[in-house]
Amino acid sequence: MRTLQPPPTNSSRQRDLRLSTWRYLRALGAGADEADDLVQEVMLVALGGVPDDPDRAAAFLRGVARNHWLRSRRWWRRRREREIAAAVDELWMATAADDDGHGLLTRLDACLDKLERRARNALERHYRDGVAWDEVAVELGLRPNGIKTLAQRARQALRTCIERSDA
Repeated sequence: MRTLQPPPTNSSRQRDLRLSTWRYLRALGAGADEADDLVQEVMLVALGGVPDDPDRAAAFLRGVARNHWLRSRRWWRRRREREIAAAVDELWMATAADDDGHGLLTRLDACLDKLERRARNALERHYRDGVAWDEVAVELGLRPNGIKTLAQRARQALRTCIERSDA
C-alpha cells in the first residue's frame, strides 16, 4: 500500500523534484516555457500528496508530468507519440535517474547539433513549435511519407547518439 504525504516541506527536496520533473518534460520534447507551465500543474497535483520515498515520489511526478504533457498535445490518441513517451521513460530510467536528467539533456543538445540541418529543423518545428507533420513536410518540400522517414531516421540517430554517451 502506498503511503501519501503532503508535498515536501523541505525546500531543497521540493526544488530537486521540480527540477527533475522539468528536465523530464524537456526530454519528452516540451519547450522551456511549456515545461515551466506543466511543472506548475504537476506540483498542484503533488499538493494532494506524494509517496514518502524520494524515488517513488519522483516516479509518481514523472507519471503525472507525462500525462499532462500528452494531454497538452492531444497526442494521447496517437500511438507513435505514446511509443516515444515510453521510450523516453525507458531511456530516463537507464541514463538519467542518477543526475535527474542533467546529463541526458546535455547529451540530447550535443546530439541535436550533430543532426543534418533539415532533420533537426523538422524535429524542432514539430516537437518544439507544435507544427503538424503535414505542415512540416510542406515547409521542407517533402511528401508525407518523406517527412515520416526523415523523422524516424532522425529520432533513431538521436537515440543511438544519446545511448552511446560520447556525444
